[in-house]
Amino acid sequence: MQDYRKLKVYAKAYDLALGVYEATRRFPREELYGLTSQIRRAAVSVTANIAEGAGRSGGGDFSRFLYIAMGSACELECESALARDLRLLPSDQYEPLAARISEVKRMLGALVDRVESARTVNRKP
Repeated sequence: MQDYRKLKVYAKAYDLALGVYEATRRFPREELYGLTSQIRRAAVSVTANIAEGAGRSGGGDFSRFLYIAMGSACELECESALARDLRLLPSDQYEPLAARISEVKRMLGALVDRVESARTVNRKP
């Protein structure tokens, strides 16, 4: 078990979630239970899965939750692009958001590689 708050990817994902809430604040009211909710839940899911995985006892569990976080980041990427194309999210807000999502995805991938490498090394006699 490790302190998720010390993970750089958690801090980046948390800031991303805050940015998503800010960006979706101006979405139309009729999207409150649609795209607004979906985008927000995906962003929160990234941070929540990093935290939950870090709180588990083994590296295998942590990897599994990091993969779930990656899936949520991909979902967020897709939904953000949809919001842009529906003109709910202006390009000047979408571009920095998309860059932050890509950064979090890269960091998650690197962390998965490190966790799985450590598991492989620890399994060898």
